[in-house]
Amino acid sequence: MLKQTEARHGLRHGGKILVDQLKIQGVERVYSVPGESFLAALDGLYESDIDTIVCRQEGGAAMMAEAHGKLTGQPGIAFVTRGPGATNASAGVHVAYQDSTPMILFIGQVARHQRDREAFQEVDYRQMFGPLAKWVAEIELTERIPEYISHAFHVAMSGRPGPVVLALPEDMLSAHAEVADAPKAAVPRMEVSPEAIDEILVALKNASRPLAIVGGGGWSAEAAHDLACFAEAYDLPVGASFRCQDYLDNRRPCYVGDIGIGINPKLAQRVREADLLLVLGARLGEMTTSGYSLVDIPQPAQGLIHVYPDPDELGRVYHPSLGIAARPPALLRKLAAATFSAPPAWARWRREARADYEAWHKTAETPGALKMENVIRYLSETLPDDAILTNGAGNYSAWLHRYFSYKRWRTQLAPTSGSMGYGLPAAVAAKLTHPERDVVCLAGDGCFQMSMQEFGTACQYGADIIVLVSNNGMYGTIRMHQERHYPGRVSGTTIVNPDFAALAQSYGAYGETVSRDEDFPAAFSRAKASGRPAILELQIDPKALSPRLVL
Repeated sequence: MLKQTEARHGLRHGGKILVDQLKIQGVERVYSVPGESFLAALDGLYESDIDTIVCRQEGGAAMMAEAHGKLTGQPGIAFVTRGPGATNASAGVHVAYQDSTPMILFIGQVARHQRDREAFQEVDYRQMFGPLAKWVAEIELTERIPEYISHAFHVAMSGRPGPVVLALPEDMLSAHAEVADAPKAAVPRMEVSPEAIDEILVALKNASRPLAIVGGGGWSAEAAHDLACFAEAYDLPVGASFRCQDYLDNRRPCYVGDIGIGINPKLAQRVREADLLLVLGARLGEMTTSGYSLVDIPQPAQGLIHVYPDPDELGRVYHPSLGIAARPPALLRKLAAATFSAPPAWARWRREARADYEAWHKTAETPGALKMENVIRYLSETLPDDAILTNGAGNYSAWLHRYFSYKRWRTQLAPTSGSMGYGLPAAVAAKLTHPERDVVCLAGDGCFQMSMQEFGTACQYGADIIVLVSNNGMYGTIRMHQERHYPGRVSGTTIVNPDFAALAQSYGAYGETVSRDEDFPAAFSRAKASGRPAILELQIDPKALSPRLVL
């Protein structure tokens, strides 16, 4: 009877209205941990043709949504319940904010008539998420759901992309209303003036030691292509900001390395010695500037052209000689089409920077029968160019950043926020988004256990990822800092681990333990050939703390 009434009068409950708006915005998949506070939304999803991925913990759901946003350029969508569900999900929102990733988090909320009584799991989400999101709101009226959803998509994708949080009071969501749908969001264009292009070209013409630094959100495969064309036409050395190494094919002669944690000391010195920094999309945050030590605050010694989509960021830390409020893709499209009137004066500068990178890229041996440098070298040489590699936080990732050669855009999924536990949820989202591509997750034993329950999500949905768990029985990054600052006084960094291979097998997945270099290639091949999600436990010598620090 209710469905007949809805059809005749155009009435829909709030959950149906909400899901209809998601379909209009092009949403094909959502990530969720179910909760009674948004049952109407779950009902709206029932016959919607939107793929609903049931996750194990809200942090994993939010990180999957964030990874989806990175991969597609469209907001990743997560639904979580109120209170503890929201606090769990906040980790993924923080990743999206610092990584400039479009994302929308929907949170169930107490009924409107119960607010301000500290009702069951009640939280003021405007206060809670205010510093973590671009916009936080609570939908008060069922009739305004289309308006709020439309605005959320605009905010998440415009300017500097980022996360939006919308709270959904339970009674508002279950109430019925007759309301028109909102149209698909049209993100405002940010144009680049011819004068800005001319100023950049003049600055390059007058430079003798230029260096481009790329990073941030809002890029695309086309932008990566334009970057390659521009860099090679101008013989311009390009460094990637922290965990943005897939913005330029690392095999190209203009790529000179990553400017982040564990930076090549010679590249760090080159940043200091540059007479012009062309920063495209990167914020020049702590990781990219080695703790704000590579560039003077507030007036850089180098000339600084800073291109960033949020004008409020320009000049906030560093005063640029030229600040351009634009997204890098729009600017690179015009730079790639421009012509340089004279041969570059910095050919030797670029060649030396590339030579420094190639020397740094060569493996340095670390202790143990199974060495991470050899694992990464094997992956770099054998995986398809479009394989997606994911990781969270931990010293194990230092080997990946140093030795893996990224060949194509959006093959690196990693949190610039430094969040542990990110790699596994990101790998699940990547495989669901691109089932035809190889997806490999690298995780430390501590990092993996932050979200290892999401391996069950991979198994449930047939996401045949391969997880490489680097097991050294410790929180390695913190142990490294301990050994530097308090040598010989180990405290609070040792962990006891399960049998990770047996864990995979308990899910009906593939699991194997590897303890020697010569055994890894065959084990990896068996995991890939299994046609199932897989975990390879890598037993790493605890003495190998990082590529440069050995106990």
